[in-house]
Amino acid sequence: MALRAFPVLYAADVSRLAGFYARLGFEERFRLPASDGSPGYVLLGRDASELGVVDEVSPRQLAGVEPGPGSRHEMFVYVEDVDATVGELRERGVEVVREPVDMPWGERVAFVRDPEGNLVSLAAPATAAG
Repeated sequence: MALRAFPVLYAADVSRLAGFYARLGFEERFRLPASDGSPGYVLLGRDASELGVVDEVSPRQLAGVEPGPGSRHEMFVYVEDVDATVGELRERGVEVVREPVDMPWGERVAFVRDPEGNLVSLAAPATAAG
């Protein structure tokens, strides 16, 4: 068995959140239905990276933990072209928190919110976008 680690995001709407990350290049690798047949857990992958999306009922049932309100994490995602990606997401109604800007460490970075309100950093080498 290969050892691995990946983040698991809590979602009020698993399909919607998984769909958001699919637009950023993640593909569905595994799905587990909830008791009502809707997606209860979706494992997404992009190259060697993986990301789990689970119904926010899961931490309550499995660990007795109540997910907190508001932004629960920041996801840092590399994309081919930050400006184009931000434009596409904006057209789909995604909230842009900060427009793309060249950072001193050599990357172009923008910030958006996923459908659950979490912060998503979109980045590419500064010479590849803008």
